[in-house]
Amino acid sequence: MGEEARVLDMEETSEENTTRGNHLVHDLIVDLYPLSTYYFGSRDDLPVKDEIISDRVVRLKSNYAAHGLRTCVEAVLLVELFKHPHVLLLQYKNSIFKLPGGRLRSGESGLDIEGLKRKLASKLSINENVHVPGLEVGESIGMWWRPNFETLMYPFLPPNVKHPKECTKLFLVRLQENQQFVVPKNFKLLAVPLCQIHENEKTYGPIISQIPKLLSKFSFNMMEI
Repeated sequence: MGEEARVLDMEETSEENTTRGNHLVHDLIVDLYPLSTYYFGSRDDLPVKDEIISDRVVRLKSNYAAHGLRTCVEAVLLVELFKHPHVLLLQYKNSIFKLPGGRLRSGESGLDIEGLKRKLASKLSINENVHVPGLEVGESIGMWWRPNFETLMYPFLPPNVKHPKECTKLFLVRLQENQQFVVPKNFKLLAVPLCQIHENEKTYGPIISQIPKLLSKFSFNMMEI
């Protein structure tokens, strides 16, 4: 009986490892649907704080004094075009590129996914009360930290920094086919190829330009529609 029990335990463990491995492989495969399968509409302008760097620093200091660490969540949305992965980026004033997302509210600490869905609704839906249907918020693929009240952010927290001022988290969000996006008129939603983004910090900034590296562990399945 003892030997049989050990054999059964080993078989069960083997099956569990196989199942876990299959799930891991599946999680590393991302289905990409053609850009042509999505609908893009527009709505009224979204208010944007236009300010110089010094004004932004003042606002960051004020927010930190009132709420502490500022946490932002942003989505990496991928589509297929010309058999190559493209990232959906919001463009403002024809020169500023942003990932869809934004700052969490003070009461959303620990609710990254729900907060991200709310911010995606505010950027890509009729309004923030109507979530974009069919979005599957996956794993966090990167984090950046702002140690002080400055423009630079780092993909690590320096050991001498005990009280960082801001944390930005990137999440891979998987899209279904035939989804609809409604974008504020003062923004454009562009599909930008990974090869153009790669290490192009001058155009896309230090975070977006590193997305191709963050996605290197994934395999892309180009869906035929």
